[in-house]
Amino acid sequence: MLLTSSTQLPLHGKRILVTAPRNYAMRLSNQLVNQGALPVLMPTIETCSLENFTELDIALQQIEQFDWIAFTSRNGIEAFFQRLDELQINPLVLAKCRLCAIGIDSEKLAAFGVKVDMVPKEPSPAGIIAELAKIPNIAKQTVLVPVPEVLGVPEPDVVPNFVAGLKQLGMNVTRVPTYMTRCLEKTVYEVELSLVKKGKIDAIAFSSTAEIMAFLKMVNSKSDYENCVIACFGPYTAANAEKLGLKVSIVSQDYSSFAGFTDAIALFFNGRCTARTEQGDRLPCK
Repeated sequence: MLLTSSTQLPLHGKRILVTAPRNYAMRLSNQLVNQGALPVLMPTIETCSLENFTELDIALQQIEQFDWIAFTSRNGIEAFFQRLDELQINPLVLAKCRLCAIGIDSEKLAAFGVKVDMVPKEPSPAGIIAELAKIPNIAKQTVLVPVPEVLGVPEPDVVPNFVAGLKQLGMNVTRVPTYMTRCLEKTVYEVELSLVKKGKIDAIAFSSTAEIMAFLKMVNSKSDYENCVIACFGPYTAANAEKLGLKVSIVSQDYSSFAGFTDAIALFFNGRCTARTEQGDRLPCK
């Protein structure tokens, strides 16, 4: 699309608020720009290093005891291998474990030079459970689950549901904090929040439940974002958005990458679906 006139791109002139943490925000923004959109960056959460590595260090120093390591995010993968490096533990010790990751996150594992044993067909934690359930004698096998420590909002149900699903298979589960996810302060976003309230933002693109929770802490009421179309990166984020009181108009069916998310937003704005505002009004597709 590099030689395509911007006016011919499907998201030409659409201002899309991106609430993902900055490492994800750039990837999503690049996809939106390629479709002609004008991303407005407003990360509502950030991911950073733990303040206390005790639990993680214990798990890493005994890594060979685990049959499986189940990664649920790219952040978890990066933080995991960064700590291995800091502890001077050779990644080759992971050869005795079986590793699984979601969607294109598996490429990050491959980049660290380790074998990826499972990439579920459904790019979600539930997809990992479904694939593990097919393995004979999965019960009693041990699995390490690197997860975020969440500060500032209640922990979203994604990780607890994942851990519960693994336990239902009979697996011995060790969940270990590997990085931190925390809310950012709204004071830095005076301009962006004003655009939302004035109806200058066409859509808000949420890629996780934590982003939604943090966003809702930044606004005063539903009226602040009633003119924005709500877009969610996959059905699990959308379901949690509905539980939190949002009316979701766009749900990416291909949630293995941000390209699929952007395509879903583009389809909406090109009249191939209908929309609802937060007030429940039907919007004409543009």
